[in-house]
Amino acid sequence: MLRIKVALISLGCAKNTVDSENMLGILKREHFQVTGEATEADVIIVNTCGFISAAKEESIDTILEMARLKTQGRCKKLVVAGCLVQKYREDLLREIPEIDAVLGTGDIGSVAETVRQSMQGSRVVNVRPPGQEDFTGIIPRFRTTSVPTAYLKIAEGCDHRCSYCTIPEMRGPYRSRPAEALLGEAASLIADGAKELVVVAQDTTLYGLDRYQKKKLPFLLEELAQLEGLQWIRLLYMYPEHINQEMIQVVAEEPRICKYLDIPLQHASNVILRRMNRRQNKEEILKLVTGLRESIPDITLRTTFIVGFPGETEEHFQELLGFVEEAQFDWVGVFKYSREEGTPAARMRGQVPEEVKEERFHRVMLLQREISRKRNLLWLNRIIPVMAEGYSTEHPGMLVGRAERHAPEIDGVVRFTGKQVLPGELVMVRITGVDYYDLVGEIVA
Repeated sequence: MLRIKVALISLGCAKNTVDSENMLGILKREHFQVTGEATEADVIIVNTCGFISAAKEESIDTILEMARLKTQGRCKKLVVAGCLVQKYREDLLREIPEIDAVLGTGDIGSVAETVRQSMQGSRVVNVRPPGQEDFTGIIPRFRTTSVPTAYLKIAEGCDHRCSYCTIPEMRGPYRSRPAEALLGEAASLIADGAKELVVVAQDTTLYGLDRYQKKKLPFLLEELAQLEGLQWIRLLYMYPEHINQEMIQVVAEEPRICKYLDIPLQHASNVILRRMNRRQNKEEILKLVTGLRESIPDITLRTTFIVGFPGETEEHFQELLGFVEEAQFDWVGVFKYSREEGTPAARMRGQVPEEVKEERFHRVMLLQREISRKRNLLWLNRIIPVMAEGYSTEHPGMLVGRAERHAPEIDGVVRFTGKQVLPGELVMVRITGVDYYDLVGEIVA
């Protein structure tokens, strides 16, 4: 009997990547065949992102592309899953008749059943309100990331009510996964070859408060650091108001935890921060940044900002530019404000024209490019550990990897020469050159 062949296209953030890997793991456990080629698949699953307008457009374009592929090729069924489904399932089913099934963010555990039902001729709708899934066990995973790196999603949903964000609507309230399940999943990922675990959630610092009535991220990190075979633990999405001294101490003292924190700030003007319903002000953020650099020498700090938020004047924007110059973050991501229906910010007066958003976006990025290069220069002539990932596709003959200061896919890399190394191997590299984002070096004994 031929097994049903399934291809999955994953869009959006690292948290969505984990959902996609969970769905693939469940499908493999249920004896489906997984393929990386949509043109070879009997069933195509598109795991969508619905965070901002650009992500929604990419999701819709991908669904339409797969719908055309379905009408032209061997594909029999098209399943759409994820955030876009959670918010727009009726619109999707009405506007795109080629969709055979939809699967909500809290229903990925029923992916095998959904595929089977659709193959039997039903148009399947598995979309419950988010927050009803069972987190107690280890969810199967089929990894799609590069060999050395795996994401570990420690919680789902969000309790923050930022005025621009639809995540609570699409993902539900904050739910921490049990520590024992996370440790079991981490051990399984390490056994599968992962050398680096990237810890993610909508707010990683809040981990445990709902389940244990106490913030337990420091405890979880200490337990993860004991797992044999693990080289690095990396932390993303650290909300600034929950970074306390206990958390800082664990990062400072545990050698396996990368001296790297991703702290989404979104703005620096206190006026705009209040309109965003963010809980910290500029003065508190600067104090945090100073304290982190004093407590953790050589720490790498990454953040994200939104430009063009409703009511942002040139004066507010200049305040943001001044903050970027003063704080000297290693890495900065910038988003142009996206007016999401149903959010308080969408109803605010003072919506900023798109051309102004675009201009402000480029001004921040140009400033930060120079700062990132300046921060890179601090590593010149130093010898640092680098996790090898393979050969560079853009620079023939050179190997490529990441230092502790580089999160996968969003930061720079280290390009280096020397002996042949395996993906996941830690090598010592002397840094001999820098550019705006990357480091260049050579392996030393």
